[in-house]
Amino acid sequence: MNIQGYESLDSILKKGKKAYDITAFEVVANETRALVLDTRDPAVFAKGFIPNSINIGIDGSFAMWVGELILDIKQEILIVAETEDLVEESIIRLSRVGYDNTIGYLDGGFEAWEKAGKEKDVVNRITAEQLEKHLKKETLHIIDIRKVSEFESEHLLGAENIPLNVLNDHLAEFPKDKFFILHCAGGYRSMIAASMLKQRGYDNFVDLIGGFDDIKKLSIPKTEYVCPTTLL
Repeated sequence: MNIQGYESLDSILKKGKKAYDITAFEVVANETRALVLDTRDPAVFAKGFIPNSINIGIDGSFAMWVGELILDIKQEILIVAETEDLVEESIIRLSRVGYDNTIGYLDGGFEAWEKAGKEKDVVNRITAEQLEKHLKKETLHIIDIRKVSEFESEHLLGAENIPLNVLNDHLAEFPKDKFFILHCAGGYRSMIAASMLKQRGYDNFVDLIGGFDDIKKLSIPKTEYVCPTTLL
């Protein structure tokens, strides 16, 4: 890509920092089929977001997960963020990993969308304590989206492992006719997965607040801990 040449950061920022009001944002999103990327904190995103948007929080491993999950580096992107400064930071961090096609952002962010009474979606969530109570009464389908090494080191008994980085290739393994619970280590990755599943029409799951970090604090049956030998 460097040999072929690339846009200057100034031109990328000029193109990306184009503010759209709600009407224009919807028109642009529909006409360009741009990806609506919501960079807010996962816990905030869960409470309300623009339908079909994807959450990759700016405060986590943002660039890495963009690179893993947005397969087309030329994909046009529309940003939803809480402030203009965070819009700019998102554009810069996207550009650093080759995603130079941010074409604008929602003026006023999700707050403006909500105040306008536009349709919104949510991700239902439960705590580890609630999970523990349910598991005492019934068997639940639990999908752990941590890395293979994390899962093999220690996991909930009966849980299935579908790592986030291969989610696009394993969508058929997420049931549409059966309730399931989604979790990662702390909640960041599982909210990315939740937003991607929502975008694809899944609504039969809940996300676990606090992930496996909170599970470990309780007496929920787990496999015996094994020291990981790989970072994969």
